Amino acid sequence: MQTPTPGPGEALLTIVKTGVCGTDEHLLHGGFIATFPLVPGHEMVAEVAAHGDGVTWPAIGTRVVVDNTVFCGECSACRRGTQLYCEKFISLGCNAPGGFAEQVVVRASKLYPIGDLDPDIAVFTEPTACAMHGVDVLGLSPASDVLIFGAGPTGLILAQLLRMAGAARVTVAAPTASKLALAAQHGAAHTVQMDRSNPRAALDRLRTIAPEGFDAVVEATGSTAVLESAVSLTRTGGTLLVYGLAGENATAAIRPYEVFSRELTIKGSFAQANCIGRALFALQSGVVSTQGMITSELGLADFGQALDNLKDSAQIKSVMVPQL
Repeated sequence: MQTPTPGPGEALLTIVKTGVCGTDEHLLHGGFIATFPLVPGHEMVAEVAAHGDGVTWPAIGTRVVVDNTVFCGECSACRRGTQLYCEKFISLGCNAPGGFAEQVVVRASKLYPIGDLDPDIAVFTEPTACAMHGVDVLGLSPASDVLIFGAGPTGLILAQLLRMAGAARVTVAAPTASKLALAAQHGAAHTVQMDRSNPRAALDRLRTIAPEGFDAVVEATGSTAVLESAVSLTRTGGTLLVYGLAGENATAAIRPYEVFSRELTIKGSFAQANCIGRALFALQSGVVSTQGMITSELGLADFGQALDNLKDSAQIKSVMVPQL
């Protein structure tokens, strides 16, 4: 394969590791913002291999993480300061070449040196940035009581960030016991195992934990059935954050009268904008821990296995390593 050539303002990167997430599978089926042909992979750790014209930083050999979001800076959304709604939004690995490759070309301005941070930790920077954006959108009040549905990498990171952002108590609900055990290790006050064949038992347990409902409920699974249940578990006057990626044509049954009469707030969280620096700092400082989250490392030829791992409850995070 021909080595890509960096243009003015760009850098050529040699990929060290790229994380795999559920969005990658949605993209391969044409969902989200996929544009084909596509090299996916948006959670990149890489090493600077060459500079394009006008680029002198980061130095060649520097290990970096990549802010995969690129905004035009000229449309009405960008001019309003709401770059995430950019009319020409580009996301590397989603509608532009990404990191499931040996090398990729990226704007140098989108690179963040990781210093001596272990790449196994740095590879979580992009998902941490997305979770951080979700926490920003949620806007917790101090001493909030929060429920998260989902104990994948996003749920585990959200649980930690939400405690930093004002949650006095975080409860995590998910089907897999081993993932819930990890959530408890990372600070969840309560964990509730959800039996897909008997969801009522888990919902009753959650109502026992918070009889009046939770101040905020985060749906981080993409399941419409879970989203429907989340409404009833939200305290009157509380907020429901739709974080998980459902199918574009999926629908959920929510009673408008309940939203009206209980003054519920429903918010969405899409990707991230300008959160990579904060996310990297959170990982470097250790306030967000990713210990135990990587469960599989695979070479590029095993991408199919990485996708299968997304459906394996024993797997938490797969990482592609081109050198394998």
